[in-house]
Amino acid sequence: MQRGRLPGNPHLLQAAGQTSNWAISHWSETQPPSLPARKARSWRMVSIVWLLLAANCLWPLATSPPRRIVSTAPSITEILFALGLGDRVVGVTVYCRYPPAAQRLPKIGTYTTPNLEAILRLRPDLVIVQENPVRLRERMERVGLRVLELPHTTLDDLFTSIQLVATAAGVPARGAQVVQSLKRELTEIEQRTQPLPRRRVVFVVSRLPSALEQIRVVGGSSYLNRLLEIAGGENVFRDVTSPYPQVSLETLMAKDPEVILDATVMGSSSTSKEATLESTRKLWSRLRQLAAVRRNAIFALESELFVVPGPRVTLAARALARMLHPELIW
Repeated sequence: MQRGRLPGNPHLLQAAGQTSNWAISHWSETQPPSLPARKARSWRMVSIVWLLLAANCLWPLATSPPRRIVSTAPSITEILFALGLGDRVVGVTVYCRYPPAAQRLPKIGTYTTPNLEAILRLRPDLVIVQENPVRLRERMERVGLRVLELPHTTLDDLFTSIQLVATAAGVPARGAQVVQSLKRELTEIEQRTQPLPRRRVVFVVSRLPSALEQIRVVGGSSYLNRLLEIAGGENVFRDVTSPYPQVSLETLMAKDPEVILDATVMGSSSTSKEATLESTRKLWSRLRQLAAVRRNAIFALESELFVVPGPRVTLAARALARMLHPELIW
């Protein structure tokens, strides 16, 4: 299926077609000969239309702007609200915390394990998902849901996703406006950092708690790699094609980053967040041979702002620029 396309459910279409064919042939065989042929044909058409409606795949209905939308990822929720479509959102994941209004909406599970029964109970006319390895779109289409699938790896994917959602919702001009605004602000940030020296940086997205093991970092194909460039950094793992590769501590040390950004503190409870931030700094500070440790440039990232590829990327880029280049005056 073409990315971003909103087709009717292929399984229901096939079933409806087979059932309609059966209805036509069955009607022809059983219809009393006394009924005029024209009236018989009329009733056959009524039967076909009814069957298609019952199968929920009459395409003209599916193309009307959706009024009940379910989001299956925080970034999708943020896109919907940024487009002014918050009043159409009827369900979100348990991790959708921004904007605050999203926290009051019914929950449909998590990104990887959404509850299909909960989604069906909300009677959505559109469910928006991200491309993922668990074939979420296919699973939802099998139960008759109308699904829009979005790319979400690169920064350009974000711009594409915003436009796809806006178009599906019937507000394409609004989508173009949001994308243009984001691009303009990111360009302004990059122009501010361009004359400055590139800071060698590693962005750690996950690792074992209280240990520098099973380290996963930002690679070259992630949208975060581009944000680091805009913020005046040079990702030491930019040459790795995977968006989030796992690396050994020895490999990381050989790269000798000047700045360490550690996002593993995210998800900590509010009561322990300050202690977690301090323990993160202490953990990395043991590696005194690293340039980042000598420069005291270790940052524990506590906000989900940095790992949600949504419309707040401009805020993330600006915050990263402040960390990489504290000499900048904004």
